[in-house]
Amino acid sequence: MEEITSESRVGSKGELFPNKQIRERLGLKPNTKVIYRVKDGTLIVEPVPTLEEILEEPSPIKTSPEELENERREQSKKAER
Repeated sequence: MEEITSESRVGSKGELFPNKQIRERLGLKPNTKVIYRVKDGTLIVEPVPTLEEILEEPSPIKTSPEELENERREQSKKAER
């Protein structure tokens, strides 16, 4: 992804005003929640994903119901000892 560099200003109340190109790249619309992080003197702005966006993501865990049941049985046996 191409890097975007732009100059802006900080408002009188400390507001940040990223330009339209940056807002569009990040998918920032009015009232979008964002996370601000500072790393090595650099400000990083990331949109907070909505619940719908999170649920659309593929699950990182690949466990079948059979594997889950086997694990549950094994843990039950250990707990009985």
